[in-house]
Amino acid sequence: MKIALFGYGKMGKMIERTALGRGHVISTKVDIGTTNIDFSDMDVAIDFSTPDAALGNISSCLEHGIPIISGTTGWLKDYDKVVDLCHKKNGAFIYASNFSLGVNIFFELNAYLGKMMRNVNEYKITLEETHHTQKLDAPSGTAITLAQGIIENTDYLDWKLNGNGEKTIPITSKRIDAVPGTHTVSYHSEVDSIEIQHTAHNREGFALGAVIAAEWILGKKGIFSMKDVLNLG
Repeated sequence: MKIALFGYGKMGKMIERTALGRGHVISTKVDIGTTNIDFSDMDVAIDFSTPDAALGNISSCLEHGIPIISGTTGWLKDYDKVVDLCHKKNGAFIYASNFSLGVNIFFELNAYLGKMMRNVNEYKITLEETHHTQKLDAPSGTAITLAQGIIENTDYLDWKLNGNGEKTIPITSKRIDAVPGTHTVSYHSEVDSIEIQHTAHNREGFALGAVIAAEWILGKKGIFSMKDVLNLG
């Protein structure tokens, strides 16, 4: 499989190593300053670029009939535009705030816990995420996905970074050198606390999940998620 990498930073290089190890070819590397892109020399694209570049990268691939996987966060105000373009071009697209296989299982666990706690009003929910200092956005896309999973299954209405409110999930973001990513969802009451946590030991899990998603999407048409890739229902 010929893979194009949009974004050739730390994640792009790790995806390259993972893809090569699984027998694929990196046919194209697109980074800041790249002008000429040969869309005929790629089977699938993986985008881990920047919030400013993501929409253009994804749109260009869909325009040229290239299925694309995106793990870039911070651009989702334009997500509906991508959905419309994908349908218009009969293309294939996967966005995930986190491609780690473990994190996507954690998403399902988080939603299930939310359903269990829906009518237990004694608990207040908080969410904390910690990442390396080079992460550009806060809160993380993963934290937002976790918050949305809670909102969909409880009577909470929204989330807010460093905020509070009766029906608002407060998210705390910390930036510490060399932390790949830790997410903690906590339910606190006066008598006890319940916590679920996912801790990434390195970024290799993110890269592996992205390559697996790229392998999975070949030959498919539509908008998908990691739930589809992992058959999580």
